[in-house]
Amino acid sequence: MPDRESTAPASGLHHAPSGEQFTAAASVFALLADPTRLHLLWELAEGEADVTALAERTGAARPAVSQHLAKLRLAGLVQPRREGRRAVYSLTDGHLRRLVVEALSRADHQVTGEPWHA
Repeated sequence: MPDRESTAPASGLHHAPSGEQFTAAASVFALLADPTRLHLLWELAEGEADVTALAERTGAARPAVSQHLAKLRLAGLVQPRREGRRAVYSLTDGHLRRLVVEALSRADHQVTGEPWHA
């Protein structure tokens, strides 16, 4: 029987994930399950933006965008920086950016019928 590590689908992991890691990952997926939050993260994957710009790009109301960003900030997925009186948001890391891009790339195949990648 092959060694489990050599057949592990997530070759980027340093070791087998713990229960705590599965719980943390599930929390991220729970936050990504909301279409508005996913859209906000997609926009931030393209570059940093403030609440007004994000509201315009997503079509969501400014108060709703602020509330979603607060949840994402508390979860450590986005970070604000002050630019005068406004907060400019960005993703906290490249792992999240790749996760969002991959999720939406998969959805693109599902919706458009484009062939799946191996």
